Amino acid sequence: MAQEKQVLLLPDYLTVRELAEYTGASPIDVMKRLIANGVMASINQQIDYDTAAIVVEEMGFEAQSATAAAAQEERAKAAQAQVWRQKYAQEKPENLTRRPPIVAILGHVDHGKTTLLDAIRKAHVAEAEAGGITQHIGAYRVIHNNRQITFLDTPGHEAFTAMRARGAQGADIAVLVVAADDGVMPTTREALNHVRAANVPVVVALTKIDKRNANPEVVKQELSEIGLVPDEWDGNTLVVPVSAITGQGIEDLLEAIMLVDDEHQSVANPNAEPSGIVLESQVDPSRGTLATLLVLNGTLRRGDILVAGTAYGRVKAMFDESLKPVTQAGPSTPVQVLGLTEPPLPGDTFEKVKNDKEARAIVEQRKAELEARRGQPERPAFKLEDVFAAVRGDAAKEMNLIIKVDVQGSLQPIVDSIKNLGENNEQGINIRILSADIGNISENDVMLAKASGAIIIGFGVDVDNAARRIADAQGVDIRQYTIIYKLLEDIELALKGLLEPVYADKTIGVAEVRQTFRIPRIGTVAGSYVREGEIRRNARARVKREGRVLADNLTVASLKRLTEDVREVRSGFECGISLNGFDDFHTGDLIEFYVSERVN
Repeated sequence: MAQEKQVLLLPDYLTVRELAEYTGASPIDVMKRLIANGVMASINQQIDYDTAAIVVEEMGFEAQSATAAAAQEERAKAAQAQVWRQKYAQEKPENLTRRPPIVAILGHVDHGKTTLLDAIRKAHVAEAEAGGITQHIGAYRVIHNNRQITFLDTPGHEAFTAMRARGAQGADIAVLVVAADDGVMPTTREALNHVRAANVPVVVALTKIDKRNANPEVVKQELSEIGLVPDEWDGNTLVVPVSAITGQGIEDLLEAIMLVDDEHQSVANPNAEPSGIVLESQVDPSRGTLATLLVLNGTLRRGDILVAGTAYGRVKAMFDESLKPVTQAGPSTPVQVLGLTEPPLPGDTFEKVKNDKEARAIVEQRKAELEARRGQPERPAFKLEDVFAAVRGDAAKEMNLIIKVDVQGSLQPIVDSIKNLGENNEQGINIRILSADIGNISENDVMLAKASGAIIIGFGVDVDNAARRIADAQGVDIRQYTIIYKLLEDIELALKGLLEPVYADKTIGVAEVRQTFRIPRIGTVAGSYVREGEIRRNARARVKREGRVLADNLTVASLKRLTEDVREVRSGFECGISLNGFDDFHTGDLIEFYVSERVN
């Protein structure tokens, strides 16, 4: 049986000495083989991949391009990251067919997203439907060279990310709109970060090229600086100059979208049970709940029974983007449906079920789960100290980070050091930096982290109040540092599974002793009034008198309301409290109840 050849990943260019190190041969042997193939090269001279591959093959190895392998790995990650691509992967290959690409348009608020959408719509929707669009329903289809494209009419990258945060992955391609007279703005970078986190391929629409002060070449340079190198500069990003006013470049933009789709191959099974995502919903006073759905797999038909989030119902009627009645909708088709019990949330997924009984059971279970979680802060799905355990359990193979620093001079050293930790850790954990920028931690950073399961690292920066509230509610892990080596040490320990969580005591309620009672065989019971918060039987307690702590780390022996044993008592109510190991209560004493919570 023939032995498999060892695979060597070679860079695009390397020296003769480096090639010798790859193969384990002497530089002289490598030079001899090069000469035999007509290449004269010194020990420090660079040769290209194709030349090196010939030598490697002759020496009994198999050569592969490291660049090509990295690109393939990125494509694999992109497919894995997209929820719906995972769903398609469950289908049998013979059942999958090409479907129209779904495109989201994002960018700076004043760079012409809406105008561009209107220009595309006016030019192409009329080809398919006389009269064009009569009402906004959140998505629409256009025809280009007999091929269909579905555009998501989202208000911006916040909506794009909010949908991802809810588990939906609706877009196959993102069009990043950048004005030729304004260039790359902070919002442009934010939008790109969100798109990259979603692993969605990007096409750049360079708008407003008809303006006198337009400078496309300068903007292309700015794009290359944020990693979007134009294809005409030997990069891999299609940058299309367009003018929504004159119509220039609209056809080229649609053609670029088709080229990207041909590379990534959007597919679906039109014969499967229908499923997809909710784009919009509203309550019409005369017709009831109207929900705009985007079908991603299968074919939705009138009469199907659907569950969408906590809503369900039979599809009584369906309308396309021109508000014309339709009886069915295949993959990548947006439709407005009547018949759901309540408006589902944008980003909710929907699927067909067998009957009303099954639909009600699913919805009741979801509502019960929501009610159980209500009022409780959501625990972070991913914390820094959980990275190693998640990898060992195959829950994750990479650590997603968002980095915010105080000054530009600190940014690159921190990013480079973190990348070095990712490349050299023995655990094989890849560190993926979704965003690295200067400034305080904002709501946008928290939303990106929530959608991507990322950890936010802050160096010398504060957290905006609104961002802190959302992070606490959504369970996003924010780490703040003022010393670089401590930042790097924590990440290194996390990669090794050695970072310990930190806990702190949190006061949940305070009761004031109003009267004391001596009960035989039980001890002293403090008749108390709960001044703030709530007190719990399973919490720990400390007793204070005139600001001085008399006893701490006490457990509750009993907690009563009137004559009934209770688990908790809320603010404004009276109760009887007895504590294990303490009965020297005086009127006016304060009993603080607290729990231990993880703070990082």
